[in-house]
Amino acid sequence: MERYMAYWLAAVNIAAFFLMWLDKRRAKRRGAQRIRERTLFLSALLGGSAGAAAGMWIFRHKTKHWYFVWGMPGILILQLVLAWLLVRRG
Repeated sequence: MERYMAYWLAAVNIAAFFLMWLDKRRAKRRGAQRIRERTLFLSALLGGSAGAAAGMWIFRHKTKHWYFVWGMPGILILQLVLAWLLVRRG
């Protein structure tokens, strides 16, 4: 079970990082269809918060929006606390 969870977390973090890169790239091009902010947050909530936060800061994307600056690290901290509680419990 732990192995599948590790695969899931790796995949969703890579995907969240890629989504940040892709949206930043599209933001630079006129008329390009952007990725919804809801999709970016969903990728973080599904376990990709580390990848989303890393992509946000590496690509300097969405760093002027307070809900991203506080939301992505907040989701990451919440997920780390929940993971710690699960490991400690089990």
